[in-house]
Amino acid sequence: MRNNPERLTFEIDAREGDARTGRLMTPHGPVATPAFIPLATKGSVRGMASSEVAGMGFEMVLGNTYHLLVAPGPDRIAAAGGLHGFMAWEKAIITDSGGFQVFSLAHGGVAEEIKGSGGKRDGLAAVLGIEEEGVKFRSYRDGSELMLSPESSMSIQARLGSDIALVFDECTPFHADREYTARSTERTHRWLERCLDWHAENGPSGQAVFGIIQGGTYEDLRAESCQAVSESGVDGIAIGGTLGRDKAEMAEVLGFTVPKLPWEAPKHLLGIGEIDDLMKGIRLGIDVFDCAVPTRLARHGMALAPDPETRFRMNLRRSDMVGDRLPLVEGCPCVACRDYDRDYINYISRSEELTAVRLMVEHNLTYMEELMAGARKAITAGTYESYSAAVLDGKAPWDAL
Repeated sequence: MRNNPERLTFEIDAREGDARTGRLMTPHGPVATPAFIPLATKGSVRGMASSEVAGMGFEMVLGNTYHLLVAPGPDRIAAAGGLHGFMAWEKAIITDSGGFQVFSLAHGGVAEEIKGSGGKRDGLAAVLGIEEEGVKFRSYRDGSELMLSPESSMSIQARLGSDIALVFDECTPFHADREYTARSTERTHRWLERCLDWHAENGPSGQAVFGIIQGGTYEDLRAESCQAVSESGVDGIAIGGTLGRDKAEMAEVLGFTVPKLPWEAPKHLLGIGEIDDLMKGIRLGIDVFDCAVPTRLARHGMALAPDPETRFRMNLRRSDMVGDRLPLVEGCPCVACRDYDRDYINYISRSEELTAVRLMVEHNLTYMEELMAGARKAITAGTYESYSAAVLDGKAPWDAL
């Protein structure tokens, strides 16, 4: 592990068991942890101005290298002063490597990633070849041939100007057998070294690099990956790849992975954001999470809510919401809950008004930030276990402390 204050430092302020609260110090300011990171997939958090996202309390967003390569392209973003200038975001940014997206094209399951980015053109997207050098694929926008390699991924992220860049890796699906997963994990480790070599010679001095743990659901492969990444000289560690077919298997994989990582390293769990998973991940000592859940639910008229029976979500498009004068969630400080009721949100959501998406995104992101702020307060007070139990039992974050 590296420790360069010009790029990134991580300070742990309090702990309760393995759960901890602290601060990631980046060139664009601190990020209080544990933290949920909203996705700015294409250079914006869906429906929200950057200033609105910052106003909710978020201190970092995640940009998607794959999508930003396809459009508008890294050169255009670099000309605007990097992603910070392009999207008028003054706080920290982490960028993924693009690996998840291109390998989803190869293994299946990328439909949600590219939906809305070309309609009938979605069929153009395809991986043309996976080689040691990297991955060739077709743009979902126009069918043009593109290439991502460890070096090109790091180069793109350098031009995006993110505070934290993720290394290029292969994300294997849960149905990949052990032999393929082992070969893939070994290649990911070779790509890790190439990413770090490129960044050491060419990368921005203020940009940190996080390595990614792979290995599928196999404990020995995860252990090998933990060792390889921890000894590589990265600034932090992300946990990626398939985590199992269901929540039970995911909990098992995380349970034997996280303890093998250096305690002092900042740890980011990629693509996980269900409320119960966040509570369990924090208990394991994970510091940062990102997921499309809040914005994806909003597009479908779903609000995050303190109800474990419905997987912590409320369908505002249900017919029984008609005439309901209650706020989405009592006590929530967001505009949707403060100024409107369920009846109105039901109407504009079923009418597919853009205002509905904006209000629902704001509510869901506010709920996430309140959840994480509550976790930080609880860890500091030594009451995280009771806080987590109350949340999982159906209390809103502001009532669970």
